[in-house]
Amino acid sequence: MILPSPRWLPLLRELGDLKRVRSAGKKGSLAERLFVQSWRRLVAGEEINSVSRDITARALVATRLGDLDGATLLSAGLKEAAVDQVLARALEAAAAPCETAAMTWLRGAARGLRLDAEADPGAAVPTPGFVFRLANQPRAGATAPGQQRVMFDPTENHAEHCLCVAVAAVLLAQEGGAEPGQVFLASLSHHLHNALLADSGFAGEMMLGEWLGTAMEGATELALGELRPALGQHVAEACRILPDAETPGGRVFHAADTLDRVLQMEHHLRAGDISMAFLQHDMGLLHEGPVKPFQDALLREMGLAA
Repeated sequence: MILPSPRWLPLLRELGDLKRVRSAGKKGSLAERLFVQSWRRLVAGEEINSVSRDITARALVATRLGDLDGATLLSAGLKEAAVDQVLARALEAAAAPCETAAMTWLRGAARGLRLDAEADPGAAVPTPGFVFRLANQPRAGATAPGQQRVMFDPTENHAEHCLCVAVAAVLLAQEGGAEPGQVFLASLSHHLHNALLADSGFAGEMMLGEWLGTAMEGATELALGELRPALGQHVAEACRILPDAETPGGRVFHAADTLDRVLQMEHHLRAGDISMAFLQHDMGLLHEGPVKPFQDALLREMGLAA
């Protein structure tokens, strides 16, 4: 792969929406919580490829079910076989752009898949502090030297960005000839420095000038120091793909990172362009059902029909 296929764009947009999916009783967005789960499981000693496959499958399922997880469906009275069928159906639908080999690999994670943190085998393990600092660290928005910062609200955080990049990188890895575990771990880790350094964007980096590298390296080392040495070494090795796009892993990471950054901005711009006609007709804002004729008549009477 030199460049990824445009067929990935719809799915990558949906994965980006996991930064904005929240539900009652759960802290943070779904993307943020999957980021925390990823690090908990890695710290607990789970194999990197296993974590990358399972978290990617969970993220794909969530593009179809949102925060409706297996534990909730069981609590609502569904039998375990029915829950498994729903989760498998969601994975199959979301993973449609994947090649056959990638689909087969992802299906291996689906058995017993639950989206809830209580099913997370690393939940009882102390979580490194940098994980929560990244979840609390907002991203800068768009900045450039000599230009006023362009701020978007709500602001994504670094945990959300890193998770979406990691999942996108795993999906792009097969056609890009990259190793999924490597690009997943590098993507999760590529903003470790922001656990300490607030994000001042490109303009702030240019202001730091010749001291930028020193500050980033020092902040990254502090975060790595919170990991056991073996895992810290795995992270350092994975991150060797980050400086350029000359290797398969580097190309896959930079494709995933670039697309997530641009699609995040596109999300805000797209929201302002959506029309009421699109919502009513294409999105079925008032969908078919026994009261649909009444609803249509009501909108016409109120002058709200599009």
